[in-house]
Amino acid sequence: MKALLEVKDLHASVADKPILKGINLTLNAGEVHAIMGPNGSGKSTMSYVLAGRDGYEITGGDILLNGASMLELSPDERARAGMFLAFQYPVELPGVGGMSFLRAAVNARRLESGEDEVDQLAFVKMVRAKAGELGITDDMLKRAVNVGFSGGEKKRYEILQMALLEPNIGILDETDSGLDVDALKIVSDGVNMLRAPERTMLVITHYQRLLSHIVPDYVHILADGKICRSGSKELALEVEESGYTGINDAA
Repeated sequence: MKALLEVKDLHASVADKPILKGINLTLNAGEVHAIMGPNGSGKSTMSYVLAGRDGYEITGGDILLNGASMLELSPDERARAGMFLAFQYPVELPGVGGMSFLRAAVNARRLESGEDEVDQLAFVKMVRAKAGELGITDDMLKRAVNVGFSGGEKKRYEILQMALLEPNIGILDETDSGLDVDALKIVSDGVNMLRAPERTMLVITHYQRLLSHIVPDYVHILADGKICRSGSKELALEVEESGYTGINDAA
């Protein structure tokens, strides 16, 4: 089985404060992994470090994408190489047209893969087909990126981006945050449509409810900057029933 993403003894700090204290994780092609943990355990820090966000200092370990270290790659280079991060709180981009933004991102990814850019007409057809599956209207596509969107609309828009970019690795940072039941199902259905033998996904969440819709192959519990337990989807049910207290004590 091919390892798409390998995290090896990863240590990271923010403002000289250690947050990640030795993460080891291997994501193989076709797998969905879930990271769970209480507030302050390092879940979002982990997603930001993987994506290369500024302000996070890697103090030890390595991150390998298809066997090659990503430590020296910028966020843009990591995205072009096939990594996608869906944010917990997607930002608005006033003045940036949604369709222009999406087409620029898709063409950058295509050029990186040695493919030709997609023309405007073909791109509009491509977007509308995928947008319809996610309940995204033409009106939403005509707006600036995320401007005037509800929380659920922003999350659906991010899943649309992921569907268009077809990344090798999709990282979802608490994408269920702020979603009602209907929006959660729409977003989850969109993620499940993207499950594929050549792709792996890392789903970061507080709660088991998301994992009832996006059923993971593996669940990992993060506490105090380390993965303290790993298991099957049943581990998420155990957390839902008993909470993180015992797990934190063990860590």
